Amino acid sequence: MPDLKNTLTAALSEPRPTLVEFYADWCPHCRRMKPIVDELRQIVSNKVSIIQIEGDGNPGLMDQYRVNSYPTWLLFKNGQEVWRDGGEKPLGDLRDMIDRFV
Repeated sequence: MPDLKNTLTAALSEPRPTLVEFYADWCPHCRRMKPIVDELRQIVSNKVSIIQIEGDGNPGLMDQYRVNSYPTWLLFKNGQEVWRDGGEKPLGDLRDMIDRFV
């Protein structure tokens, strides 16, 4: 997505929280997370925007957000990072985290 930086900037300026996942196509953990993220998007679409960023194709965003492993999760609320974690996450853990901050 060529203007991913603009999309992310616009999402972070909205009052709605935004969950960002940095992933890589070659990452086995990221591949296992794909169906979980798809399901999460359906469950929380009324509360949170979810943006997935392919990190290898977006090194500037990786640097800007200090991401150095996959998958890395960032939750932004009112434009501020309020949560960060890495690795595979069960659906329930991601839902609980969103409920805690939304």
